[in-house]
Amino acid sequence: MPEIEKKPINFSNILLGAGLNLAEVTTLGQPLEVVKTTMAANRSLSIVQATKLVFSRGGIYGFYQGLIPWAWIEASTKGAVLLFVSAEAEYRFRKLGASNFVAGMGGGISGGLVQSYLTMGFCTCMKTVEITRAKQAAVAGVPQQTSFQVFKDIYAREGIRGINKGVNAVAIRQMTNWGSRFGLSRLAEEGIRKLTKKGEDQKLNAVEKIASSVIGGGLSAWNQPIEVIRVEMQSKTSDPNRPKNLGVGSAFSYIYKNNGIKGLYRGVTPRIGLGVWQTVFMVAFGDIFKKLLNADGGH
Repeated sequence: MPEIEKKPINFSNILLGAGLNLAEVTTLGQPLEVVKTTMAANRSLSIVQATKLVFSRGGIYGFYQGLIPWAWIEASTKGAVLLFVSAEAEYRFRKLGASNFVAGMGGGISGGLVQSYLTMGFCTCMKTVEITRAKQAAVAGVPQQTSFQVFKDIYAREGIRGINKGVNAVAIRQMTNWGSRFGLSRLAEEGIRKLTKKGEDQKLNAVEKIASSVIGGGLSAWNQPIEVIRVEMQSKTSDPNRPKNLGVGSAFSYIYKNNGIKGLYRGVTPRIGLGVWQTVFMVAFGDIFKKLLNADGGH
């Protein structure tokens, strides 16, 4: 392993992370998120049926349900936190002598944990409510509330806990998400180095970086049950048999009882696509732009 030069903390990663995550969610990120969440909340739907349902809610705009303001707020804040914290943590792990895989996993877990409790809890909750409440309103035949009316209503009834519902499941998801994405992407980079016979001190090119992120992002969908549990905890539903005040354990039991093991993996196909798309932006593009901006800080 080459010597890792000591570098100052790079606060420019905050702006870079926010910009990359905004670009990710505004392109394919939100449509994939909407289809994935729709399938996780309505576990009898196939991907084709879920896509038709989303389209029926407003055509192409249905795929951007919850983008403004919640996904934009979430993307800019979580992207800033993720890239900054993960880069610094990965660098510290490497300084301690960890392998690229362990350092990448440690950086991703650290970034995912911090972003969940600092920024993602209420945004993820509100975004999920936006996506799942559309069907409920259509069935009930009631006028659709605005995003901020929904926010005020939840806050008035349930307080800060209501708008952070499911935050522990979000934290578990993000830690396993980004630990896997960074770690597996770094592992894929090592594999590509061996295939191309590049040394540790030789940089991978953009195509090799993107290919590594595609592999890491796709394989990171192993934790889909955590995502389905998170969606169930944050969804608006009229099912009278669903337990009140769901926790991670009770949500798991409810889903398994009603939908079996397959129910815990509903939405895994668009989730793989989303994992690939997010990882390419935040790992491959993150590395590429940090290098271009001289902001990698040796990470």
